[in-house]
Amino acid sequence: MEFPFDVDALLPERITVLDQHLRPPARRPGTTTSARVDLQQQIMTIVDELGKASAKAQHLSAPITSASRMQSNRHVIYVLKDTSARPAGKGAIIGFLKVGYKKLFVLDDREAHNEVEPLCILDFYIHETVQRHGHGRELFQYMLQKERVEPHQLAIDRPSQKLLKFLNKHYNLETTVPQVNNFVIFEGFFAHQHPPPRKLPPKRAEGDIKPYSSSDREFLKVAVEPPWPLNRAPRRATPPAHPPPRSSSLGNSPERGPLRPFVPEQELLRSLRLCPPHPTARLLLAADPGGSSAQRRRTSSLPRSDESRY
Repeated sequence: MEFPFDVDALLPERITVLDQHLRPPARRPGTTTSARVDLQQQIMTIVDELGKASAKAQHLSAPITSASRMQSNRHVIYVLKDTSARPAGKGAIIGFLKVGYKKLFVLDDREAHNEVEPLCILDFYIHETVQRHGHGRELFQYMLQKERVEPHQLAIDRPSQKLLKFLNKHYNLETTVPQVNNFVIFEGFFAHQHPPPRKLPPKRAEGDIKPYSSSDREFLKVAVEPPWPLNRAPRRATPPAHPPPRSSSLGNSPERGPLRPFVPEQELLRSLRLCPPHPTARLLLAADPGGSSAQRRRTSSLPRSDESRY
């Protein structure tokens, strides 16, 4: 691919690595700010044109590589230039390879989901006029050495049939692991995938271990009142200065007054005998000529000396 500016001066190396900043690889001494802006604009033009050519070759509706996409993602693009051809003394671009790390959920051979973040092949293009000349292998091999990865460790985003044949021919990547997304991985991908370390909570020192919680300790400080009737022991309650207001809610129980002391059983029976009968009880006794069974039992229990008096 040819451009109206000097590609050889802009990209001094045969393979140039560009990150999201798309800055010129080397600054010339004495270059002004406006000149650096012009150089960056030229690099952005190269990236845009390469993305359009790749999309056309893959029959895509829109380019997946552009200067704006590069600036908004942490991707890396490897640009290969032609050092032999010098049309009009400006040089030419052969192709490019874009890679980047992405967090993916992929299936292994047991169909289990795995969260990984591998290096992904995102776009790969060699100009049609120079294909099958070893340029693609040269560019791909340079990327593997630069990124320090093996071919089977890569994940490829929507690879074309040409790319799959390329990987099979040069790197023996043939057997794929089926996925539900657009990425393709090959057999041996999980051999070098290490799960992220699991963060465990710090171990508590032995002196900090408590046998019970603070709420339990507060509960133990409060004296528990024994159940009824053991709580009927005589005690003198101090009358409150202001009596508590009665609750107007139906769901609340009434306030309990001070507990009264025990009453002996004999004293309780004596008070029941001395208590005058209820008027209704008098009517019932008058209606029963024979007297109630309780009255008969009380009469029969009197001493015989008393019976002689009546």
